[in-house]
Amino acid sequence: MKKENRKMAQQRRAEERRKKEFRKKLSKILVIGVPSLAVLALVIVLIVDGVTNNSGENQSNSTDTEASSETSGNSGSSDTNSQDTGSSYSTDSSLTVEDGDTVNIDYVGSIDGVEFDGGNTQGMGTDLVIGSGSYIDDFEDQLIGAHPGDQVDVYVTFPEDYGVEELNGKEALFQVTVNGIYE
Repeated sequence: MKKENRKMAQQRRAEERRKKEFRKKLSKILVIGVPSLAVLALVIVLIVDGVTNNSGENQSNSTDTEASSETSGNSGSSDTNSQDTGSSYSTDSSLTVEDGDTVNIDYVGSIDGVEFDGGNTQGMGTDLVIGSGSYIDDFEDQLIGAHPGDQVDVYVTFPEDYGVEELNGKEALFQVTVNGIYE
């Protein structure tokens, strides 16, 4: 029963990660696409306006406006970078991990100095909501107070009925790196 619950929880977390990735991609498309379309529409309107008004004064104003709209289009793309940063985690080392925060971490787990299968993020990072209880023992609580960039030694004991024979009831050390905190 517990093994089934654990498997369902893993599947649920995997589905949540997939949804989050989809939202990030959609957000990037919207952040880049909408301003680009707005600039393109503005340029077309200005060109059409310049064609219908054949006076030299209107044409020079139209050219000036087009140049400024192209410049604002470039600044819009730099805004995109700052918005992308907003949707990712912050690495500001002045931030502190608190209960309820979503953090991105990497970890390597070992028992008696030997790494075990499934106990390593392989540098890929994983998101964790502190206080969610999705990790064993008091894993999450031991990250409270850490800062992005910190490496924290987290000591846990696997439950006797964890479901993996070589881990059941064993004490483990996870060397955790806090990559960042989502703001």
